[in-house]
Amino acid sequence: MNKSDLKPTGVFEQFAQINNIPRPSKREEKMIEYLKLWGEKHGLDTSVDATGNVIIRKAATPGYENRKTVILQSHMDMVCDKLVDVDFDFDKAPIRTYIDGEWLTAEGTTLGADDGIGVAIELALLEANDIEHGPIECVFTRDEETQLTGASGMEAGFMTGDMLINLDSEDEGQFFVSCAGGRSTTATFEFAREDAPNGYFFIQGSLKGLTGGHSGDDINKKRANAIKILGRFLYKEMEKYDVRLAQFNSGKMHNAIPRDGKFIIAVPNEAKENIRIDWNIFTNEVEDEFHVSDTEMIFKMESIEAEKVLPKNISDNIIRALQGVDNGVFAMCQDEALSYMVETSSNIASVVTGDSTMTIVSSQRSNVMSNLDNQCNTVKAIFELAGAKVIQNDGYPAWKMNPNSELTKIAVETYKKLFGNEPIVKGIHAGLECGLFSERYPNLDMVSFGPTLRYVHTPDERLYIPSVQKVWDHLIEILKNIPLK
Repeated sequence: MNKSDLKPTGVFEQFAQINNIPRPSKREEKMIEYLKLWGEKHGLDTSVDATGNVIIRKAATPGYENRKTVILQSHMDMVCDKLVDVDFDFDKAPIRTYIDGEWLTAEGTTLGADDGIGVAIELALLEANDIEHGPIECVFTRDEETQLTGASGMEAGFMTGDMLINLDSEDEGQFFVSCAGGRSTTATFEFAREDAPNGYFFIQGSLKGLTGGHSGDDINKKRANAIKILGRFLYKEMEKYDVRLAQFNSGKMHNAIPRDGKFIIAVPNEAKENIRIDWNIFTNEVEDEFHVSDTEMIFKMESIEAEKVLPKNISDNIIRALQGVDNGVFAMCQDEALSYMVETSSNIASVVTGDSTMTIVSSQRSNVMSNLDNQCNTVKAIFELAGAKVIQNDGYPAWKMNPNSELTKIAVETYKKLFGNEPIVKGIHAGLECGLFSERYPNLDMVSFGPTLRYVHTPDERLYIPSVQKVWDHLIEILKNIPLK
């Protein structure tokens, strides 16, 4: 497959333009300006709210003026992650894409198809003059990937449509009609560094090459978490030797399973060889444990120059907290219709060590808000017992399924008509902006779907090219079948 095979042409042309524009979460100013000028250039009603969300409205084609208004919505920001040995500036450089068989991917970085492909579909639809549709509102929200501040800060009345199609899902042929709520927990340990005791040896342990993934979509796939793996080793050694922690760094985003990490510890000289032996045994055991999900993990241990360490009580408490904090699936959904889906989970996402602080971020998700509170409190209590200062954000709400959704019915029937098979209608454990929209616009009829993506939030992110055409064709058919007001 080559570039001429990228269909629909209009969608992939828009996606190529988008990937020339830096758009890290919270730093989407260039993308906001691009969308604003794009809408004005095409003579369309374009507005930007105080939060930075953009809306571009397009009038109905002749004969469709009395149809209900449909909102098409995607987020403009992207997760910025790269391989550890790749030099790349997400604030300046364009994403370098290439075709790998039937997949589109990027050179050593995230692709930005989450949710750049949704943005591209909207722009292609706005630009097309041969598609029948009623009034449409194309909405582009900012900062979805970190705190959903675009959706949460949206001005009242910004959207006026009756139905909303969220283009931020990752499995073509699956329609999502509910999502989990979520919250982040940030624990900060404060300390004054000190010299290691006399006769101590410094060791650096590192891990890379894990599969990683989205902490909502992939939390049930038993993928290795670099923080938990390294923390497990430190706890085992702390039980036997006087381990003094100097550095621990791993993970980048609150909503991704960390793929790599490293620690620096000081240990008594007489223990260093035993620790190396333990490391070799431990790494072999972990490789066997995750031989299905993580086949490319690379462990390394080496000596390193001395530096100041954390006080013993704080070092011990951090290691205990990393061992003890919940990570992974906590509960599955009890409703029979959703029994396949994770209900509640937690993911320890990042650890950053500074001169006098260590900050640990984890994210909790649940489709049941009371259990979200419980999981958040469980994580908070572990870190509080370890002596950290803990802050939790307000998070975002769950989106409850509407069993009488007219839009879902239209989406299902048009899909069967086009492709001859039944789509899957389900909930998702990840968070979607639909949860916030359901609070602000309680009568808004919503569904979420999109092309097939794999390994989102990682440098392995890829877009299945044939799925884009199917989503495009399906979206056009839905717009033709929107009912009268």
